[in-house]
Amino acid sequence: MFTGVYTALATPMTPSGTVDYVALGRLLDAQLSSGVHGLVLLGTTAETPALSAAEKTEILRFCTRRVNKRVKIIIGAGTNATASTLENIRSVQSFNPDGVLIVTPYYNKPNPAGLIEHFKQAAALGTPVIMYHIPGRTGLKISGAVLAELLAAVPQLAGIKESDYDMAHVTDTAVKYAGRLSYLCGNDDLFPEYLALNASGIISAAANVFAPAFVKIYDLFTQGKPAEAFAVFAEIYPLVKACYLETNPTCVKYMLSKIGFGGETVRLPLGEVSAENKAKIDALLARANKEFFISGD
Repeated sequence: MFTGVYTALATPMTPSGTVDYVALGRLLDAQLSSGVHGLVLLGTTAETPALSAAEKTEILRFCTRRVNKRVKIIIGAGTNATASTLENIRSVQSFNPDGVLIVTPYYNKPNPAGLIEHFKQAAALGTPVIMYHIPGRTGLKISGAVLAELLAAVPQLAGIKESDYDMAHVTDTAVKYAGRLSYLCGNDDLFPEYLALNASGIISAAANVFAPAFVKIYDLFTQGKPAEAFAVFAEIYPLVKACYLETNPTCVKYMLSKIGFGGETVRLPLGEVSAENKAKIDALLARANKEFFISGD
């Protein structure tokens, strides 16, 4: 099972746009010190589509060595083509991940038969597969009927990262499947709702900055203290929302730069955060409880 807080790790970059491994090492150390239960490497927050194959390999080599099995690692490997997805899974298996995150194919919007075969072939390679359902980015929403068919055809599917904002769909899915597989929240701003629906944890972009807060929310909730957990969530909620003022991970990387973890550089086609939104973020950071931030100390 995949339980707890998993940070979808950002990729710090130098002003010239190269990967900043010094900052990446500090970010990894801070995440581990914050008590996260795992890390997702080469996810959306890592700007994976803008990384070269050589950079992806080096990032995986660097991170897995630094983590040294202290927490679980999930590696993003999904594309919108089955052949390249399988190639990616095979290439990352040498890093012995605990799981691979496979997004539902985007743009080409597969029909049910194709979707099921896509995940069947991915799961057949042996590494636990977590399906990433994010209709807002892929243009594909899986209906309850198709999901039931998929899970029946691919029983070895280990989990779902659910990033749908349709809470009726989320509730229906959680009631049916949260006890059977790892049902992971993919929406930072809905973390308490997902926990109340028996989610096993979260894969979070905002945790790059606020890992201590997310860990505390999870720990309090699992200790039977939902009111205390929600109080922490309510305190960081404006900051969580600010992470998405512009396309992820632009604001997350800006926040990281403000607390000393690399620069704000992102790669095109992502661009710099607007001056207006930077000012909003600066004001929120200035009055926030610093105990909720990662620390390099």
